Amino acid sequence: MQQHVEEAKVRELVENWAQAVRTRDINAILAHHSQDIVMFDVPPPLQSTGLDAYRKTWELFFKYTKEGVFDIQELHIAAGETVAFCFAIMKCEDAYKSRKYIPIDFRLTIGLEKINGQWIITHEHHSVPSE
Repeated sequence: MQQHVEEAKVRELVENWAQAVRTRDINAILAHHSQDIVMFDVPPPLQSTGLDAYRKTWELFFKYTKEGVFDIQELHIAAGETVAFCFAIMKCEDAYKSRKYIPIDFRLTIGLEKINGQWIITHEHHSVPSE
């Protein structure tokens, strides 16, 4: 039963994070991330380490994506007492390469640790299928 409770907490955290991205609320985006987060992303830089570097990736994302589109299509969560991970299929609209907004399906993996009773995102990995 406790596993379902923890999975529900992680689901709420991820859904709130996605909502914060849709509304471009950077403080809410960062709210549950570790100071030492490591993220692998689609556009350069390939790897961002630390909360300041992670914050900067959102500036680039917001520059080339359509506001309001950052949707969870499918979300799977596995949570224990102190560690959880989830993977998802997501959708956004991107103008990075084409200069006009096109729908982009991408993959998301998130690793979390429970620190002082709170779920904290310590790792994110965003990717798109290779062309």
